[in-house]
Amino acid sequence: MLSNYGYEDGSGSYYIEIDTDKCCNCVEKSCIMACPAKIFEIYLDDYDDEVVRIREEARNKLKQKCIICKNQDNDTEEKFELRCIKSCHYQAIKHTW
Repeated sequence: MLSNYGYEDGSGSYYIEIDTDKCCNCVEKSCIMACPAKIFEIYLDDYDDEVVRIREEARNKLKQKCIICKNQDNDTEEKFELRCIKSCHYQAIKHTW
């Protein structure tokens, strides 16, 4: 199942998508440790699988929270990739903005 977290405002759309079917196969959950803003949390889905989701208090603040990775890790907009995406061995995380 694809879970989308985020929002849209006058400046654009800010979403993180997590493929929970892929995420449940991951034991390490390396995205949690990779995120300097600590926006991820683990929860049990409807099938009792441990998967990752975006914390409720961070969902409407992704632009501000994820700017840490954007500013530190990337020289240009074309190269923009969040640390959580880089760390996910199952390619379960995508972003839109």
